Amino acid sequence: MQSFIEKGRSLTIGRGLKFILLLQVVIAGLLILTDVGARWSLDRPSDEPEITQPVSPGDQVRRYNPKRPNPQFSEPGSRPDIDVPSDLPPRLNFSLRDEPDIGSLVIMHGEIAKGDAKRAYAFFESLDAPPDSIAINSPGGIVDEALELGRLVRNRSFNTLILPGMVCLSSCPYVIAGGVERRVSLAGAVGLHQHYYEAPGYMPVFFAVEDIQFSQGETMGYLIEMGIDPGVMVHGLKTPPNDIYVLVESELLESRMATEVTE
Repeated sequence: MQSFIEKGRSLTIGRGLKFILLLQVVIAGLLILTDVGARWSLDRPSDEPEITQPVSPGDQVRRYNPKRPNPQFSEPGSRPDIDVPSDLPPRLNFSLRDEPDIGSLVIMHGEIAKGDAKRAYAFFESLDAPPDSIAINSPGGIVDEALELGRLVRNRSFNTLILPGMVCLSSCPYVIAGGVERRVSLAGAVGLHQHYYEAPGYMPVFFAVEDIQFSQGETMGYLIEMGIDPGVMVHGLKTPPNDIYVLVESELLESRMATEVTE
């Protein structure tokens, strides 16, 4: 009788293990489908106009293409007041200029990649004197790096600029937020959209959601720390990753993303 009971328990445990294994396979499948769907959404062509088209209140969503060379905004053919490289490198490049109307200026140009905050720190340490301002021309990149860059900018009391023809999209506005004074040209573009989080395939769905919520909370906390209204994130949260929501003058000023808006 005892042998029969032990055999029954063994069968029950075996079925339970099989059920758990099957459940894990189903969860993995759902994660793969979710990840494929997210990637398809990122690659899917947008029906929105190019970012070269001017925006107006209520008409602010534009197509997002982080690889587009020589980004432009406002009138086609518009260029920054100063020359920048014609491509968008896969990580930030740093260069120091002296401009008559601006003073000493560091230009950050390119995508925000892993390790760029440490590279920026090393670049600033190599300078004989700190610059007056930081100009940023970037389609965005890794959010955590952008937050670290923004804190580096604030800790050194730099001002940040978006000059005519420059763009600051996706995670890049978090770098702008680090400036003590934040001047944005209306012939440039500051834009937000949904963050894309690439979670490992083995992570259960509820952990992935928890991680995303934690990251969003970190971002909101950072904006508050920098004196920016975190409500500005609403525009980004409503905009899919393959589009970008370009902030107009009233939104830049009311959210305090910009302390001054210029032509």
